[in-house]
Amino acid sequence: MIRILLADDHPVVRAGLASLISAEADFHIVDMVGSPAEAIKIAAQGGVDVVLMDLRFGDSPSNTQAAGVEATRQLRALENPPQVLVVTNYSTDGDVVGAVSAGAVGYLLKDSSPEELITGIRDAARGESVLSRQVASKIMGRMNNPMTALSPRELEVLLLVSEGKSNREIAKKLVLTEATVKSHMGHVFNKLDVTSRTAAVAEAKQRGII
Repeated sequence: MIRILLADDHPVVRAGLASLISAEADFHIVDMVGSPAEAIKIAAQGGVDVVLMDLRFGDSPSNTQAAGVEATRQLRALENPPQVLVVTNYSTDGDVVGAVSAGAVGYLLKDSSPEELITGIRDAARGESVLSRQVASKIMGRMNNPMTALSPRELEVLLLVSEGKSNREIAKKLVLTEATVKSHMGHVFNKLDVTSRTAAVAEAKQRGII
């Protein structure tokens, strides 16, 4: 029996997932919650194998501190951590890299087929990597174009730049020197073929990177 916790702030989404999951004899829904804090609290009590985690909850505006990413990190740090399978609408490079870096075993989009979701849950419970076709294609694209793909750290810096943070603020937040931040931004400029912070953010958004 695979014990599942649903974490999504949209009741209709939770109800739809629950209806689909309940039809499987080897699936058991432990609980359904609308916030990351509730998910962590319940999972900490044990008895959860897989958490289906949305990335953004309520009015959480920041991609770098997306509620689902931080919750994933805390869930994976528990003494008996459940596997975390992200199920979301968002598929920018920043979202995917953030979730996987936080410890998510898989990343599916909400427009995935029911069969893909069911198979994904079973694979996640075994600790196997799960990626939707669209996300897998993006990752392959990054691998096939290593000279233009931003590294996880470059993405972090660029996301903070998009929030209006100065180099000093970014350095403090990421525990880096200002010189290192400038170096990362230099690499970002080269890879995106731009010459300013504003242009870098605009180009990254146009490419779906952030």
